[in-house]
Amino acid sequence: MNPQSPLVFLKLGGSLITDKRQTESPRLDVLERLSAEIADACRQNPALQLVIGHGSGSFGHVTARRYGTRESVRTPEQWQGFAITADAAARLNRIVASSLLKAGLPVWSISPGATLRCEDGRVLAGPEETVGLALERGLIPLVHGDVALDSVRGGTIASTEEIFDWMARSLSPQRIVLAGEVDGVFSADPLRFPNAEPVREITPASLTSLSAGLGGSHGTDVTGGMAAKIDQALAMAGRATGLEVIICGGLQAGNLTRALLGGADWPGTRVISEQ
Repeated sequence: MNPQSPLVFLKLGGSLITDKRQTESPRLDVLERLSAEIADACRQNPALQLVIGHGSGSFGHVTARRYGTRESVRTPEQWQGFAITADAAARLNRIVASSLLKAGLPVWSISPGATLRCEDGRVLAGPEETVGLALERGLIPLVHGDVALDSVRGGTIASTEEIFDWMARSLSPQRIVLAGEVDGVFSADPLRFPNAEPVREITPASLTSLSAGLGGSHGTDVTGGMAAKIDQALAMAGRATGLEVIICGGLQAGNLTRALLGGADWPGTRVISEQ
């Protein structure tokens, strides 16, 4: 891929764009600033190609936890919960799309659930063909964590990272940016331990020493906390030569633009394979 025309996958974390401690509470001011930062990155590098995804935050996660949607969907009540969870995720998606469109970005929402197929929680098919065609036409595909039909569990939930991981195998992004509430990875939970040290870079070799200090996420999250996200980031980086995953905070102004444009001055933490 031409380094001047990078393809970047960007996830706006649920904890960043919603208040996960309050049901269905979008952070509209944060979304507006993040949308402006994405637009700024596109102005600085007009060749930049983006796929944007977002978590469900205080929308889908709360409902999914109530019905146990990620674990399995069997009974009529659970299928009702499956449908309610999908509707909640879609409501947040419309809010995110509206903010990005107002910033002048040609965003097109693609509902992953329509094409997602899983086997015991593992993604086997997704929206990569439609996403690829949208990129060819100059659009910015917008996806999100969503419910999915599963051959073993009946139904389940696929996180944005899991969808990104699947699509990266065919679309070959140069960089995956995971923007959350906390500014990267720290030696311990910085919300509980103010003296926690930031971690600049993570490789498979350095992960062991970090694992003890990594905890779960704050608020309701049915797709795993920071430790799970790092494992997933390392797996994604290991599947493609040269792929880097940036885990950064979106609450600090300018971080998102820097992460999207790339370079040695990345915000937060870079996760790479040792290959």
